[in-house]
Amino acid sequence: MSVPGLDALLQQMRRDGWESYVFGPRDAPHAVSVVHRWTTCADVLVLRAEDDATAYRTPLRPDADLFAPTTVSWHYHATAEWTVRAVLDLAEPGTPGSPMAVLTPPPDCGVPAGLRRTTTIRLHPRRTHAAT
Repeated sequence: MSVPGLDALLQQMRRDGWESYVFGPRDAPHAVSVVHRWTTCADVLVLRAEDDATAYRTPLRPDADLFAPTTVSWHYHATAEWTVRAVLDLAEPGTPGSPMAVLTPPPDCGVPAGLRRTTTIRLHPRRTHAAT
């Protein structure tokens, strides 16, 4: 998946400290995800194909699995580029316009456990991280 606008957005996310996860072989992944952790929640973007991507905001809890959320406060599913733009436009938690709902996530929120057997993780070196 290489779309010039999308590639630039993903590079900016990495520069801004989003963690990268590659599910499956690095040269042919099943899915790619980037995660931004806030104090109380995480924004998660899952890219499956150029026309299949999902983003969601989920609470951070000690026992939470970011890639199998049980609740979300927001979710979006569309093409990769539009989904990246949607998650980047989310208001910061605790600010006006920030999603506060408690929703049951639809099935496309997350990455099935079977696809996560081989995972490459790139954490941002200047951030501290809680376990996923």
